[in-house]
Amino acid sequence: MRIEKTPLADCYIIHDTIYGDHRGYFFESFNRKTFFSETGMYIDFVQDNQSKSQRGVLRGLHFQEGEYAQAKLVRVLQGAVLDVVVDLRKNAPSYGKSFVMELTEDNHQQLFVPKGFAHGFVVLSETAVFFYKCDNYYNKASERGIIFNDKDLAIDWQLPDTDLILSDKDRVLPTFQEVASSLNF
Repeated sequence: MRIEKTPLADCYIIHDTIYGDHRGYFFESFNRKTFFSETGMYIDFVQDNQSKSQRGVLRGLHFQEGEYAQAKLVRVLQGAVLDVVVDLRKNAPSYGKSFVMELTEDNHQQLFVPKGFAHGFVVLSETAVFFYKCDNYYNKASERGIIFNDKDLAIDWQLPDTDLILSDKDRVLPTFQEVASSLNF
């Protein structure tokens, strides 16, 4: 497991060391000791989530705040997604900045998303199975979001808006500026 910094503070790409032979492959997808020694962050994951979506499904940009804020370790088990994070921590040097990367079943990369970040993804393949670990439980009352096509964030989702499939809830999320004044990260 090799850990690489992203341009956003405390957000990391995890590269797995794949051991393969004629039977298939094996890799250790997370090691708390290694993660702590490389990042200085102690993470205690308490919930795993998985979704399957078709091409064009966009989920996000979501986050939880307050005592229910979540750090996540995300990866793709099948297919390919464009994964997007936005730093919402007002005192962070990367506040208001986004980071985008492709996660695929073939590159076996993972993205560690710290507390205080919004997160979303869009499916680029025919279907994708997306898996993530969380260090805090889901709490509906603490759930918030930012509209995917926010003008200030200017995220390139790599698909035309006409190809995107969003939930009714995600279509009416507020803008970054509307959310920014009430953030408590």
